[in-house]
Amino acid sequence: MPQSLASLHIHLVFSTKQRIAWLDDDIRSDLHRYITGVLRELKSPVVAINSVEDHIHVLFHLSRTSCIASIVEEVKTTSSKWIKTKGDRFQNFRWQVGYGAFAVSKSRVSSVMKYIARQREHHPKETFDREFVELLRAHEIPFDERYFLE
Repeated sequence: MPQSLASLHIHLVFSTKQRIAWLDDDIRSDLHRYITGVLRELKSPVVAINSVEDHIHVLFHLSRTSCIASIVEEVKTTSSKWIKTKGDRFQNFRWQVGYGAFAVSKSRVSSVMKYIARQREHHPKETFDREFVELLRAHEIPFDERYFLE
């Protein structure tokens, strides 16, 4: 085949270090726009993005020439530096080291978009840790809960 083609949707989830509630309404929309721009530059456009105080969900098309680890490193590194420019209160901001990246089939994109959109409704009832464990189990990813909170 003379060309390389791909259609890969990734549901990316990561939290603030130690689940500190950094992502308030004052920063959230600007952060979403910033991360959307970073991913656009990486040729991995955002389909849906949302966050609550201690974590973020991003659904995006993975560029056929990029690997997930490189994309996540760039998003987390640049957005962390960007947040720290938003005032003295953000000087100690950090993302957690790890992340979850889940493949999403084309037939499930719409339901994942709705799930991401409803994060604010969802989280008063469920913690990030519980949500993350459910995602890992749904995708049959082995894990060790000892490493969740860092």
